[in-house]
Amino acid sequence: MSSRYAGMNGSFAENIRQFAEQAQAGIDATIREVVIEIGSSVIRMSPVGNPEIWAANVAHRASNTRAADEYDFKVAVRNTLINLDEGNFTKSGKLRRGVKYAKPLTKTERDQNFNVNGLVAGKDYVGGRFRGNWQFSIDIPADGVLDQIDPSGGVTIAVLRTQVQSLTAGQTAYIVNNLPYGIPLEYGHSRQAPGGMVRVTLARFQQIVAEAIRNNQI
Repeated sequence: MSSRYAGMNGSFAENIRQFAEQAQAGIDATIREVVIEIGSSVIRMSPVGNPEIWAANVAHRASNTRAADEYDFKVAVRNTLINLDEGNFTKSGKLRRGVKYAKPLTKTERDQNFNVNGLVAGKDYVGGRFRGNWQFSIDIPADGVLDQIDPSGGVTIAVLRTQVQSLTAGQTAYIVNNLPYGIPLEYGHSRQAPGGMVRVTLARFQQIVAEAIRNNQI
């Protein structure tokens, strides 16, 4: 006799399978979010070369600015001496013919005549190579360097986001920068990132993980 319950069972197997799939998806999403935030952080914090603040250029501009200031000081002294000599003025208080005040430098003259904003190094330099050389890879760290300049870091972060989508739990993610000056930059060579990039990001690691877990709860 056939049973009215034929084909039915009381197993939770399907429910458990669905939960496991959801849990795995949540774990993968959490890991990806953590890696993206860590990578984005080191990219955003990476210094972008700025010739304006290079020591040689700072010294050059300081020297030229002193020269321009000395010129203006001499102008002020000359004009003061003119004012102190009553013989330089008519009875009505106007300067006599042939007597002229010296003129202080204009902003344009300070730039053009004294080169107060000039550069002696890095005139054609474009910053952003270090920021554009962060590379993401799975299981094996990337080697070599990229021929990429990315001052804003936007392109590098976009590439990272795309590549991370293939990362799953159990794999090892690498974010590396193989430019030779990476270590000096990490340890305070740049005033833009005195505390480094990796070390500052690692200090936030638990916070990053906790936030990713909250965002991907099942």
